[in-house]
Amino acid sequence: MELSVTDLRELVTALNQSDIVELTLKSTDFELTLRKPGAIALGSVMAAVAPAVEATTASAPPPAEPSPAAPAAPPATPPGKGSDLVSINSPMVGTFYRSPAPEEPAFVGIGDRITSGQTVCIIEAMKLMNELEAEVSGEIVEIMVENGQPVEFGQTLMLVRPA
Repeated sequence: MELSVTDLRELVTALNQSDIVELTLKSTDFELTLRKPGAIALGSVMAAVAPAVEATTASAPPPAEPSPAAPAAPPATPPGKGSDLVSINSPMVGTFYRSPAPEEPAFVGIGDRITSGQTVCIIEAMKLMNELEAEVSGEIVEIMVENGQPVEFGQTLMLVRPA
């Protein structure tokens, strides 16, 4: 059985989007275990706390790790928020951080002017810090998520009035 980087990414995504806590794949060439270490209840939905992936191999080298930098989700106008605003959405499930470190200033704040390609936040997923870059230039109108809050794939993080 051969496992490509794309296959591994799909497995990790499927695991994070499901109620499954642990998944083990075994073949004659390798053994791979994916595990979400802790889960807390958020209403009736379970969310992983600091999700991690642990991989072990028997006789084959481990599959290549996914790139830590994930592309930003394409901006979309949220319904009911006005046609002049563009949303910056989370490209993955993870934890939202406004600054590169707790003692550092936030990347952006309400009223700040941003340019396309500028880092606006970090999404931590599987203990990797993924910088999220703006795909549009403009002004930050609203920040929809609190620092340190878990976010879902596609969740609106910020609203921008394009320049």
